[in-house]
Amino acid sequence: MSSTQAGHVYGSGYGPERADDTALYLWPPVLRRLASLPPASRVLDAGCGNGFFAKQLQQKGFDVAGMDLEESGIYHARRSFPDIRFELASVYDDVSALLGQPFDAVVSLEVIEHLYDPRAFVSRVKECLRPGGLFILSTPYHGYLKNVLVALSGKFDAHVSPLWNGGHIKFWSRRTLTSLLEEKGFRVESFIGAGRLPYLWKSMILVASRP
Repeated sequence: MSSTQAGHVYGSGYGPERADDTALYLWPPVLRRLASLPPASRVLDAGCGNGFFAKQLQQKGFDVAGMDLEESGIYHARRSFPDIRFELASVYDDVSALLGQPFDAVVSLEVIEHLYDPRAFVSRVKECLRPGGLFILSTPYHGYLKNVLVALSGKFDAHVSPLWNGGHIKFWSRRTLTSLLEEKGFRVESFIGAGRLPYLWKSMILVASRP
């Protein structure tokens, strides 16, 4: 199974000396939402890339684990942050069997747009969360106004290009992502637009909880 089937590799290709700049704008709103959790809460970074965001989580006092199918990302994560547990695994794998006791939160940044079977991924996340646990995920934002402006600009082909190896294979709207989460038994609590101007956001963040 390729990395695009199993999980996003944000940070893929980067060594341990830097994070993926394209993900940095997502960190502040995600960390603000996680701040409501008790100290030392257990958090999984699903699709952790080279581990830079997992390190941010650890520095906020969380008990963190990360997983990704990209060998180079996990190699750099383990070398850079040896005090965090990183597993080479697909986001479709049985997380509970791999990492043990339930998590208080699962964070997945810019992953779900790369997955052939997002339903299986969301089901796995639910399995490894405790009741009341949070699922915080981001994906590129697609809304009516943004799509119209992209089309009018003549950049629609580039925006949804199928020629990008390892690129996006799912294009989510707030409605479709909410539908998926609710179908799998999550309760969607909030929507956050991230990057650029309102309704032209780079990404959207949905926060959901397991009842």
